[in-house]
Amino acid sequence: MASLGKPFYTGLFRHTLDDKNRLTIPSAWRSAHGESDTFLATPHPDGYIAVLPPAEVERLYEKASQKALTDRDAQDAFARFFAASLAFTFDKQGRIGLSDELRRHGAIDKDAVLVGSLNKFSIYSPSRWAQVEQRTAGDNFGDLMRRIGI
Repeated sequence: MASLGKPFYTGLFRHTLDDKNRLTIPSAWRSAHGESDTFLATPHPDGYIAVLPPAEVERLYEKASQKALTDRDAQDAFARFFAASLAFTFDKQGRIGLSDELRRHGAIDKDAVLVGSLNKFSIYSPSRWAQVEQRTAGDNFGDLMRRIGI
């Protein structure tokens, strides 16, 4: 996974939450991380769970640190964002526990779709992932790739 000297997240994995609402993260994604590496799971406005690995968490930390305490809009946005977010490390079996709030936000009951996006990954309900697949099917995918310059 880390042939570029940094972790990257690719592929799609369908997993089921266990009875304690724990979700196994693919071993390929865990292999470049130590036991104490902290990730951040946060509700994305589009109805899924965005998971930021340590490097992305560090960037976000720096951004938050640069905002003045007197910047009410920034402080309100950060308070709302981090109140709904969950910092985590993997357990010994490579699982994470999802909070009820995150599961509700992502409409995740028992089944989840984990999708890599190179520098981070996301957790979708199967129905929301199906919507993404539908939006990006066929010619739409080519148009989208050209628009973002890939």
